[in-house]
Amino acid sequence: MIEIEVIYGTEWCGDCVRSKKLLKENKIPCKWIDIDSDEEAKKRAAELNGGKWRVPTIVFSDGSILIEPSDEELGRKLEL
Repeated sequence: MIEIEVIYGTEWCGDCVRSKKLLKENKIPCKWIDIDSDEEAKKRAAELNGGKWRVPTIVFSDGSILIEPSDEELGRKLEL
């Protein structure tokens, strides 16, 4: 089963709030890092996004990444 290793996001981002809600409703554990309060995480998120700060950026245990996924995309990835 694929797991979420980390989510890079912000507290003010609507897509981040939506993704966190979906994960909470489905009891999916994840490590959340707010890039507004962690400079290293902000740099890493930018590296994963070709130099841009796009959130949420979700990194999975299989090495794949979803950037700003819809609930449908995230649900498919997690086989919900």
